Amino acid sequence: MSEARDNILKRLRGNRVSYQPPRREAPPARDWSVAQRIEHFTQCQRAVHGEVHRVPRQQWINWLAVELPKRGLQRTLTGTGEIGEQLAKLAIRGIDLCRYDSGIETWKSELFSGIDVAITSARCGIAETGSLVLWPDPDEPRLMSLVPPVHIALLEADSLYDTFAQMIEAENWSQCMPTNALLISGPSKTADIEQTLAYGIHGPKQLITLILV
Repeated sequence: MSEARDNILKRLRGNRVSYQPPRREAPPARDWSVAQRIEHFTQCQRAVHGEVHRVPRQQWINWLAVELPKRGLQRTLTGTGEIGEQLAKLAIRGIDLCRYDSGIETWKSELFSGIDVAITSARCGIAETGSLVLWPDPDEPRLMSLVPPVHIALLEADSLYDTFAQMIEAENWSQCMPTNALLISGPSKTADIEQTLAYGIHGPKQLITLILV
């Protein structure tokens, strides 16, 4: 039995062929202008029920001060980074600010049932697919964009790329790929139940992107 096995393995080893994977060239960039990227990103997001607004860079807090009370979004979650710091300095009427400054074990129930909206930054965006790219970190943990019913992301217009390939090259992912990146292309949705598309089953029902121009 051992001799027969050795003969079989010898024949298999002798039939080995070298394999060279085909070289794949990255797709060419679209070469869009910033305005074209914004327009295409907006169209893609709106096609899947995302909401996009172009806001002057210095006025995003004013937008929140008007829109959050109007929409009944009172309990607002921020991280401990720059966005949270700026909002914490202001007492905006109708907004009850909550900071993600402790471990989830101590306030899990509040996060899942007591938060109306979370506000995060976006590392960058992909115009071709209407996708946001988030890099969660201790200042903005990933649950901020995955749990609350409404997620508002702040995206710098200059951080929009044409394609995914262009983004990973410009962001140097080959050398410093993030350990946890989120690509978000619209509100949470599923069609598992009777093949009927439903929103907000596994995450936010609404995704609002503020493009800072």
